[in-house]
Amino acid sequence: MGKQKRPLTAGEKVVLGIAAGVEFSAKVAMWRDLKKRPAEQIHGPKWAWVVGSFVNTIGPVAYFGWGRRRHR
Repeated sequence: MGKQKRPLTAGEKVVLGIAAGVEFSAKVAMWRDLKKRPAEQIHGPKWAWVVGSFVNTIGPVAYFGWGRRRHR
């Protein structure tokens, strides 16, 4: 039989809640930016970035780091 899991402490729950809030906020910011930004200003198709947003943390970080074309 496997190990028994211990319940989360109050501090761990707070950290987990903050991390979940940051993750959700990053996704919402990414989706809003994708909606308002013209397709010509985005590297790749918009639908691919929406799908990529569901890869935890990596999706929004990749979008804001490399997905948007810089204004010249």
